[in-house]
This record gives sequence, C-alpha cells and structure tokens, in this order.
Amino acid sequence: MEKSSVIGIVLGLVAVGVGMVLKGASLVALFNPAALMIIFAGTAAAIFIAFPMDELKKLPALFKIIFKETQLIDKRDLIRQLSEWALTARREGLLTLEEKVVEIDDPFLKKGMQMIVDGGEATYVQQVLDEEIAAMEDRHRAGALIFSQAGTYAPTLGVLGAVIGLVAALGNLKDIDALGHSIAAAFIATLFGIFSGYVLWHPFANKLKRKSQQEVELKRIMMEGILSIQAGFLPNAIEEKLLVYLPMNQRNLKPEEAAEDNDNG
Repeated sequence: MEKSSVIGIVLGLVAVGVGMVLKGASLVALFNPAALMIIFAGTAAAIFIAFPMDELKKLPALFKIIFKETQLIDKRDLIRQLSEWALTARREGLLTLEEKVVEIDDPFLKKGMQMIVDGGEATYVQQVLDEEIAAMEDRHRAGALIFSQAGTYAPTLGVLGAVIGLVAALGNLKDIDALGHSIAAAFIATLFGIFSGYVLWHPFANKLKRKSQQEVELKRIMMEGILSIQAGFLPNAIEEKLLVYLPMNQRNLKPEEAAEDNDNG
C-alpha cells in the first residue's frame, strides 16, 4: 500500500471537515446528491469525451499504481550487479554472460543484455533501448494526462454546479430561509469541484509522473551499464559512471546503510 496516497487523502478530508466546523458550517451540507452528481458524473463524462476507450480501460491499473507501493530494483544493487557482469565480460568474454541473462527478471534489462551477448552493434542497441524508454514515457504520460485533465474539468464543473444552484435559489426569493439554504447548497458543488480537482486528480497525476520518472531513471542506469559493458569499460569506471544517479550521501554506502539513510530522509 502506498501510504503517502492514503495519508494525503485522509488529511485532505480532515482539513475540509474540520475547517467547515471551525467556520460554523454543518458537515450535513456536504451530503448533496445534486452536487455530487454534477461534479463526479460530470467529470467522468468529460473524461470519456476527451480520451479514447483504449486509454480509459487502463484506469484501474493506474489507480493500482497510485495506491500500491512500487517495487523497483535497488539502484545500488543494480549498479553492483552491472559492475560484476562487466568484470566477468572482461575476464571471460561477453558470451559468458548468456547464462546470467536467463536469470534476469526485468524485461528491459534482459533484452538489453541479450542484445549485446548476441553481438548487436552499440548504436543499434542504444537506439532500441532509447525507443523502449521513450515508448514507456509516452504510455505513462498518457495515463497521467487523464488525471490532469480531470483536475482541470472538476473545478469548472463546480462553477457550473454553483450557477445551477443559484438559478434554483432565485425561485425562493420570497422565502428567506429557503433562499439561504439554496445558496449554501449551490456552493457545495464548487467545494466538491475544487477539492476533487486539487486534492485528488492533480496530485494523482503528479504521483504517476514521479513514479514514471523513477522508472525511467532506473532504465537509464540499465542502458548506460549495458552499453558500458559492451564497450569493455572497467568495472570501477562503470560504477563511478552510474553512481551519479545516487545522492552524494549514498554513493559510498553499503546497500542496507543506503536504504536506512534514505528512510531517515
């Protein structure tokens, strides 16, 4: 479970709820079916119009990414593994790495290593791996865009909900009590629109972008390592080259120390 996503949503709900109470507003006002319908059904309608069905089918998987902690290869372990392969390749030749390729779980790393073992040219290998990364970035960008657009539509629909509510309120001009209630209800749609847009949809999009950046960075490390092994670089040179992807305070630490340092901020 991605704790930060859950904590953020809970804090957002608490902030709005407590804020309303402190301002003297009743939480009962939030239970407004019309406002909920306008904002959430309206946002869903706009998203269906804006994106093809093939992309919208990926929404369950996108929510899973947002709320499930991503298990990525530890960078330090990856760099060490690439360095060991480089040492093996220099001592015994690239073909000896074929046995190692079978044991690799990551498809991108496995593909790249298989290509250099098979004798692919460096420019061709780099081109293929670059295209793989670019295609992955495009897929991730399309997923994040769905939530970014939802975050744009929702606040505007909140204004639409307020206008509809005010139109209804105009019918109660002779009844002051009913007029006040109608005006308050009208702005609940605006509240839902702003809340969902800036506390849910835009942050969801940002989380997907950040996770994409982390995965792309990992793929870059793999590609640089693969090409360096093929070029016959010394293991120490490869490690020094790839350590630039780690924070300065983690470059000379053992994996468990680096993880502990990372947890401590």
